[in-house]
Amino acid sequence: MVHRCRLDSNDRLPAEAGEAYRRDGVIVIEDFVSAEQCNVLKARALALVAEHAPEAPGTVFSTRDQSHAKDRYFEESANRIGAFFEEGAFDAEGKLCVPLDRAINKIGHAMHDLDPLFDAFSRGPRLQAVAEGIGLDHPQLVQSMYIFKQPGIGGEVMCHQDSTFLYTEPQSVVGFWFAIEDAHRGNGCLGGIPGEHTKGLREVYMRDADGKLKMEPVQPELKWDMSRLEWLEVKEGTLIVFHGAFPHLSEPNRSEQSRHAYTLHAISGDADYPAGNWIQRPAALNMPFRGFV
Repeated sequence: MVHRCRLDSNDRLPAEAGEAYRRDGVIVIEDFVSAEQCNVLKARALALVAEHAPEAPGTVFSTRDQSHAKDRYFEESANRIGAFFEEGAFDAEGKLCVPLDRAINKIGHAMHDLDPLFDAFSRGPRLQAVAEGIGLDHPQLVQSMYIFKQPGIGGEVMCHQDSTFLYTEPQSVVGFWFAIEDAHRGNGCLGGIPGEHTKGLREVYMRDADGKLKMEPVQPELKWDMSRLEWLEVKEGTLIVFHGAFPHLSEPNRSEQSRHAYTLHAISGDADYPAGNWIQRPAALNMPFRGFV
């Protein structure tokens, strides 16, 4: 069973949680943020949808074929805020068949640096303490995503590893996944395979010599033991922390309840971050990666 805990009375990660993270590649920290904080972030996310979605080109985000990655709008979202649609939000003629605020799969990928409210939510000494507790040295935030998992049309997320998409040498990527609403089997909670992170990466998503993003095999023969899959049902305010090589997925949401979540990805500032990664911060932007404090 995946280790569940709370921060201790000094807002530190218990030692046994750090040990469980190294063993399993994932821990669940309950009651990490308050319901009020979740509601404030949710309201801000919906405001960003109202601001950005009308100008979005209708890019559908899918983990099945990465077709969105061919879209210039997607690439530019590395350093801005973009809105991406659910596949089920469109009818056969390509027109929206649900209200705009129920059509968005996610927004990303730089709210943590560009939006003051998301910036405040994404940083602080308690998150720094978690990073220290799992052994993430000199953390730097690279990416943020607010995921809506819309009722009725929330798409399936295939089993994958986040270090496929944000690669460092040595591997240092960590995902910080906040349950902004209750997440359970009915509305598409996360599922993952504890311990499988020790097998390394199956593939990486990098730019080739022509500058095109493409999937490159690392261990194409790698198989994950799906019989060990564990569903991570959690309450609003829970933080799930997982290793970049931790295989995880989520089922479609066919319920009438959304499953909002906010995800941060951090890397070690001591690791090499190859230029082939899709998210880059050109010096001209004057927006370098920053840490939790």
